[in-house]
Amino acid sequence: MLKCFNLLIVGLNRDYNSMTELPPSSDAPVDTPQAKKKGALRRIGSGAMRLTRAKQRFSMPNSEMGGLRIVVATDAWKPQVNGVVRSLETLGDILTGFGNEVLYITPNDFKSIPMPSYPEIRLSLLPNRKAAKMINDFKPDAIHIATEGPIGRSVRRFCQRRRYPFTTSFHTRFPEYANERWKFPIRWGYAILRDFHKNGEAIMVATQGMKEEMEERGFTNLKLWARGVDLDIFKSGDTPLFDDYKRPVFLYVGRIAVEKSIEDFLALDLPGSKVVVGDGPQRSELEQKYPDAIFVGSKFGEDLAEHYRAADVFVFPSRTDTFGLVNIEALASGVPVAAYPVRGPLDILADAQPGCGVLSEDLREACLQALEQRDVQACEAHAKNFSWEAAARQFVSNLELSGFDENFWLRSAKMID
Repeated sequence: MLKCFNLLIVGLNRDYNSMTELPPSSDAPVDTPQAKKKGALRRIGSGAMRLTRAKQRFSMPNSEMGGLRIVVATDAWKPQVNGVVRSLETLGDILTGFGNEVLYITPNDFKSIPMPSYPEIRLSLLPNRKAAKMINDFKPDAIHIATEGPIGRSVRRFCQRRRYPFTTSFHTRFPEYANERWKFPIRWGYAILRDFHKNGEAIMVATQGMKEEMEERGFTNLKLWARGVDLDIFKSGDTPLFDDYKRPVFLYVGRIAVEKSIEDFLALDLPGSKVVVGDGPQRSELEQKYPDAIFVGSKFGEDLAEHYRAADVFVFPSRTDTFGLVNIEALASGVPVAAYPVRGPLDILADAQPGCGVLSEDLREACLQALEQRDVQACEAHAKNFSWEAAARQFVSNLELSGFDENFWLRSAKMID
């Protein structure tokens, strides 16, 4: 299976020059001696020449124009339900709310096949030509590549061939996931990721801890892009939703897959009830193995928020997430977090007041202590430190190119005066 999967990825990400050419852009070089000479000068030009090229290629905006035009290329998109999709969708909502334009390039734009052993993830087939046309037609001010799959690689290839600057972000520990599923060596996985991200203007990561870890793994030019929570939806309050369940209620929200270590939670000897919100490839197996647990499927919006606020403790057993947006949603709902002391929970609960959660290698003890110490007001207050608007401003400031500081980008995005 691993051999077939590797061959599939290689086939999806190979250079299709022999099959198709990228559609021309308005500034594509003409095949003349003069143009070739200019191209050579651009390749060896000074920083000032590179800055001029960036202005010409992107028609760089200014504060008098109507906001930024930003491309976000992602292999993770609806109908997938996960933190990456929610983060990118919310980012777009905030940016457009300020008067910017966002073009998502997603698997929904291409023919695709299900990823082996993970059918809800779609692998786009031959995205190069159409992705290039979408970018050319949109004429962006900035390009951000959110994932390292076929679409991310296609847009990265486009940018490198045209010498367009771009940024990337690191959302998912694919090396650890691949090791969990297929025993693919973790060091090989990170070598592949370093190669993917190395030519971007910046790699955006969610926390300072993740930034330090990636620097230790040899990644460079890392910048922080935090995550946020919608406090209008996720908030504490009374609800009868779990009144028929034995108390206390321990809740998990997220994808039901082996890399999330959900069985670490379900196997615990805990009082009350265990509720699992979400779906995924391991759901059927775990439902059969743990018949006392309550699996309710995927929930969205206000329905999801009600499930959070009805719980007594939120349990986050994953060791592989880079952040864990669900932890903030739980805190905003007045529910403390029980988790392992790993990146994500460690960063989120740093400087939190007592009553917001407990981190321990003994997950059962973390659950029981979080229940005993629960402080609804402290949870809500801590969640207010994670604002989506502040996160969106941070994202925009990270679009910085040589010669343009973050204030330039924020003014262009109409996010500061």
